[in-house]
Amino acid sequence: MPTFEVPEVDFSQYSLRQLMGPPLALMVAALLVLGGTFALTGSPVALGMEFTGGTELTVSSPASQATVVDAFGEHPPESVRTIPSETDTYVLTFQAEQGQTQAQLQDYLQDRVDNAQTDLSLESIRTTSATFGANNQDLAFIGLLAAFLGMSLIVFVLFRSFVPSIAVVGSAFGDIVVPVALMNLLGIKLSLGTVAALLMLIGYSVDSDILLTNHVLRRSGSFYESVDRAFKTGATMTTTSLAAMTVMAIVAYFFGIQLLTSIGLILVFGLATDLVNTYMLNLGLLRWYKYEGVGR
Repeated sequence: MPTFEVPEVDFSQYSLRQLMGPPLALMVAALLVLGGTFALTGSPVALGMEFTGGTELTVSSPASQATVVDAFGEHPPESVRTIPSETDTYVLTFQAEQGQTQAQLQDYLQDRVDNAQTDLSLESIRTTSATFGANNQDLAFIGLLAAFLGMSLIVFVLFRSFVPSIAVVGSAFGDIVVPVALMNLLGIKLSLGTVAALLMLIGYSVDSDILLTNHVLRRSGSFYESVDRAFKTGATMTTTSLAAMTVMAIVAYFFGIQLLTSIGLILVFGLATDLVNTYMLNLGLLRWYKYEGVGR
């Protein structure tokens, strides 16, 4: 049976600049992407229908995707995804135009399906009001903020020292902003499912960062002996989770399950970022704290 062994890394050969520079540069690049998205759209990340409101139509048709889209005339869908099957199923998302109610939009879409020249079969229709979407947006933001603040408070209570605590919090922050920036670049919208994935990343991040910090500050042995022990355990855990999420994303993509694909990709991005932030940024801050700047 094949086994996975974490390679040994001599962290002592790297300066603080070499350790902390790449993750900080990655974090700055992610913040620039989020800032640019906010400047263009008014939101740091593209929002899904649960947060903006809209109508989601599921239809089946033997026709091509372009033909299905053309059936809706002057009101084309905002997004289209295909679910492969014997007769392809299409999930189309529509936004109401200015002055148009969701009920009017729904009636329009029903009429276009009924009078389409191509063979269209309506499977389901789901509507979310803009007000309900805005409430969901507020609740999601409060949930993420509460989770992050709660995590920060627990970390400060555990270590009662500013630098180790801020190292854990900073790493967790990076583990969130980098995947969110990649969501913008890859066109993955924020939905209730992807919010859950971001909440999971906070848990993954805190787990690996507390493991490293606890080994360095509270376990016996030299600094690098403690780091090596934490790295073998933490890297094994993270790499295993990374492999599982990669498989999930690939399988979900081939089966046309968009939500699971998005969740899997976000977790892959976040776990890969966590390896960088934990064993470069957090490690660098801990080394600076332990040796008060010696060993750069």
